Amino acid sequence: MFDQLSKRLTGSLDRLRGRGRLTEENIREAMREVRVALLEADVALPVVKDFIAQTTERAVGQEVVGSLKPGQALVKVVHEELKRVLGGDQASLQLDQAPPAVILLAGLQGAGKTTTAGKLARLLKQRHNKKVLLTSCDIYRPAAIDQLETLASQVEVDFFRAASTDDAVAIAEEAVVQARRQFADVLILDTAGRLAVDEAMMDEIRRVHARVEPSEVLFVVDSMTGQDAANTARAFHEALPLSGVVLTKTDGDARGGAALSVRQITGAPIKFLGTGEKLDGLEPFHPDRLASRILGMGDVLSLVEEVERKVDKKQAAKLASKVGKGSRRFGMDDLRDQLKQMENMGGLGSLVDKLPGMNRLPEAARAQMDDRQTRRMIAIINSMTPNERRYPDLIKGSRKRRIALGSGTQIQDVNRLLKQHKQMQKMMKKVGNKGAMSKLLKRLPGGGFPGM
Repeated sequence: MFDQLSKRLTGSLDRLRGRGRLTEENIREAMREVRVALLEADVALPVVKDFIAQTTERAVGQEVVGSLKPGQALVKVVHEELKRVLGGDQASLQLDQAPPAVILLAGLQGAGKTTTAGKLARLLKQRHNKKVLLTSCDIYRPAAIDQLETLASQVEVDFFRAASTDDAVAIAEEAVVQARRQFADVLILDTAGRLAVDEAMMDEIRRVHARVEPSEVLFVVDSMTGQDAANTARAFHEALPLSGVVLTKTDGDARGGAALSVRQITGAPIKFLGTGEKLDGLEPFHPDRLASRILGMGDVLSLVEEVERKVDKKQAAKLASKVGKGSRRFGMDDLRDQLKQMENMGGLGSLVDKLPGMNRLPEAARAQMDDRQTRRMIAIINSMTPNERRYPDLIKGSRKRRIALGSGTQIQDVNRLLKQHKQMQKMMKKVGNKGAMSKLLKRLPGGGFPGM
């Protein structure tokens, strides 16, 4: 989401980092470049003005100019200001009340509220061990109720379909009663989306809010809308006491302006980032981690947490046991398992984004880190026979042609995969022959990934 902004910011700061002494003049020159970068990222003008003013004031003071390492001190100041604009500390959901705690979702039509309701239910169930009930208060879109019921089934939580279908307030009241009957910990209410800030519909959601008194009112906004996201959030915040924001579609070609604008304009903290259509694509928002990613410092903490959550520990232990045991022990099935685990973690692109310094990679190098390549490799392995997967040396001319035809790829792709597998065999044997490295690999939750 922040690729272009990250490149512009790190480029401007890198030019100053190498200087032994910084002056007010070259700091202000760098801040002008930062200002342009923020405006190009579609950050709201008032936010840009405040950010530049605060950063410049701190930078031209003793904090940077008088520092022994002014370049590093400037990066630190920019990082702290980015963190401040993004919200400071992480804001978690406030659910510490007598159950059921009610979460009300609001936003424009098409922002992804219904999908977010399903994702949030899954997250609360799996990571917080909450019993969740989902209900739709959308009386205008006929398919909305059915869609949410399907999502509830997919994430294995309860769904309540109200008897009345023409009164959103009545539906919300019935849902609260049902949640108490079922001893649900959390009730998530999905409301009707609005094509614009419609006064009649805003009045409806105000009445729903007044009747159920929710613990959380989350504004769901499409990050692709840029500055409009902040303006819409302001309108909703005037109608409702928003307690948080969920930014959706952050994996799209967004410039990042919404994330940097919404918090400061509304005063409501960003609590979650949504990615893609998969129901595991919702993550808590950490301002400090995102500030680090924007400045090219990576986000290793999030990467470690993701590995701990999503990597299959049994498969990792199985792979670790094969390290150093000879090349025959590491077959194509093992390589496929590693590729699938990488996909479960969001693909190679998601992993790369969290590693420090990766924003400085040339475009050609980043283009090669395409998740389509991972899927192509899995398809090639699936087209092999069990014996071929176990003994890849059997794969010669006619077998290569059959595998390429079956996987919809070229013989060159098959050759490339076989070569990569051979290199991994050699690498793992060398690693395994070094006792300390072998022990370390066995302790890692992922057991290693292709190409590491």
